[in-house]
Amino acid sequence: MLVEVCANSLESAINAQKAGADRIELCSELAVGGITPSYGLLKAIKEQISIPVHVLIRPRSGDFTFSDGEFEIMVTDIALCAEMGLDGIVSGVLHKDLTLDVDRTEKLIKVSKGLKFTFHRAFDWVNDPFETLEQLEALGVNYILSSGQQKSASEGIDLLTDLQQKAASCLIMPGSGVNVSNVDLFLKNGFKAVHLSGTELIPTMIRQPEISMNSPVFLNDHKIAVSSAEKIHALVNKVK
Repeated sequence: MLVEVCANSLESAINAQKAGADRIELCSELAVGGITPSYGLLKAIKEQISIPVHVLIRPRSGDFTFSDGEFEIMVTDIALCAEMGLDGIVSGVLHKDLTLDVDRTEKLIKVSKGLKFTFHRAFDWVNDPFETLEQLEALGVNYILSSGQQKSASEGIDLLTDLQQKAASCLIMPGSGVNVSNVDLFLKNGFKAVHLSGTELIPTMIRQPEISMNSPVFLNDHKIAVSSAEKIHALVNKVK
């Protein structure tokens, strides 16, 4: 069984490699489901990690529908990963009605220039997972990362198993909540790969600061935070 570790930092990637992981999905900010890592992190990973690295291409948190500007950023980031010699891309785009954006996903795959391509957990939002599986296989996707449209892959095992049985060319990779206590479930059901972060929270300071820099108000699956020209203009007019 292939073990893919979702690594959110250089330290996480090094630990995953030392622990015997087969592959890394590299991202930043696990708390929001992951976003594209920085160039500096990509460079460090390329220099210090020898196992295959697939890079998450997602320009922001929130949903998986993107503006034209955001999509061009994704294309540029994929081209950079290909140029740097990384091994795979993890990405995907949906329409607002939660159907697969075939045209944009196809463009991302083409820009990947032969790198392995994983369609990420946007799959867990689609209306018809079996139709989407057929569409993704037609596009040449190598892996689908999914929790079986449930909060955890163990809860979604029935759908994951059905998808695996119907998949002809694409590998279904269970992810979300996979750990040492439940991985046997995926082994006995014949899955060839699993995805986990294997994280633990490590204190970095002597004490917890009194003022948090986290802003839960910005965490939203169907809304995104955007600077308002109207609000900024009003303030600029007041102070200038």
